[in-house]
Amino acid sequence: MNLIEELRWRGMLHDYMPGTEEQLASGMTAGYIGFDPTAASLHIGNLATIMLLVQLQRAGHKPIALVGGATGMIGDPSGKSAERNLLDENTLKANQEGIRRQLEKFLDFNCGANSAEIVNNYDWFREFSFLGFLREVGKHLTVNYMMAKESVKKRISADEEGDRAEGLSFTEFSYQLIQGYDFYHLYKNKGVTLQMGASDQWGNITTGTELIRRIDGGKAFALVGKLVTKADGTKFGKSEGGNVWLDPELTSPYKFYQFWLNLADEEAGKLIKVYTLLLQEEINRITEEHKQAPHQRALQKALAKDVTIRVHSEEDYLAAVDASEILFGKGDLETLKGLREDILLSVFEGVPQIEVSRENYAEAATVTDLLSEVTGGEIFESKGEAKRMIKNGGVSVNRQKVQNPDDAASFELLQEKYLVVQKGKKNYYLLTIN
Repeated sequence: MNLIEELRWRGMLHDYMPGTEEQLASGMTAGYIGFDPTAASLHIGNLATIMLLVQLQRAGHKPIALVGGATGMIGDPSGKSAERNLLDENTLKANQEGIRRQLEKFLDFNCGANSAEIVNNYDWFREFSFLGFLREVGKHLTVNYMMAKESVKKRISADEEGDRAEGLSFTEFSYQLIQGYDFYHLYKNKGVTLQMGASDQWGNITTGTELIRRIDGGKAFALVGKLVTKADGTKFGKSEGGNVWLDPELTSPYKFYQFWLNLADEEAGKLIKVYTLLLQEEINRITEEHKQAPHQRALQKALAKDVTIRVHSEEDYLAAVDASEILFGKGDLETLKGLREDILLSVFEGVPQIEVSRENYAEAATVTDLLSEVTGGEIFESKGEAKRMIKNGGVSVNRQKVQNPDDAASFELLQEKYLVVQKGKKNYYLLTIN
């Protein structure tokens, strides 16, 4: 597989240095991408970058994931408007372990010569003295060269305009030099000749190729993918908010699935090429199917299925599909009973949630009492209102229509403590019986 051509048709290729394609064609190439451990989990912005490593391995090359235990203590100015908070060593170590577990879901670490590897730059920086680094590395790059980088110029100009809170500290200014040394270290010790990343990393990556040329006279290459952005044009970053995380504790499998399912047609058509390993013919077939019946959302469903299974599991995907049916009125009591508690809570996270004591629940003589007085008027303000809507067929409990306002309030509790109440077509309430 020609990596450049594969990335190009998938819309993943942004730029690469001259000679990169020839290097890849010459034999198995070791390439790496750095991941910043400033959060306990990677997110879907990072996943687009992981897919560069996945495609590198699929093309027969050796992928190396660098977890930046050292650089994570400093902070990368690329794409940032302000200095970020620095994390302590223990937090970074915990984050690194979480990231390692996630990377192992995507890369093959036991496939022979091109098996993936994970390295940590803290392993070679922890014994490096400040004076030693200045003498052995710093002297090879001029301040003029480093100042010319776009990410540096943007932050410097903010400082010159008087907003010192958004300036650039020496700590972050040094980031590109330290990342450049990572490339040099891997070049010398592991034969790595290619660094990849998102397009906003071009400046940092080319600093590494320049450092290798100046210290060793060697040749190294750079390739960057297109930056995946949110609908408003901002990138999926760890500190900008609104992230979709790979960790199910931070973004539930249901919410994860829903994110992909709710993409606009144009976004889904673009991202199915980036985030899945579906072949071009299959994507073309799904795209054509989608054009014939856009309301069926074939692109979104194929994308959501593929990514949810690979990030989480097939079981989580099937549970997310069942959960999605609930809010569209297709699920029944059995569907609700089959949902795990975490998914049930995730589905109804945004609806009004009402707590009822077991004593009060037991004392509710009728369903009308339960949905008015016992729930404090949050569903129906009066018994009369509740009775009228029940008689008109507008109330369901656990997806079962309530037939009579005087029926007993004896329902099978989901997970032994929940009731899902639907009022009209779109109003849901989650009752927790404690």
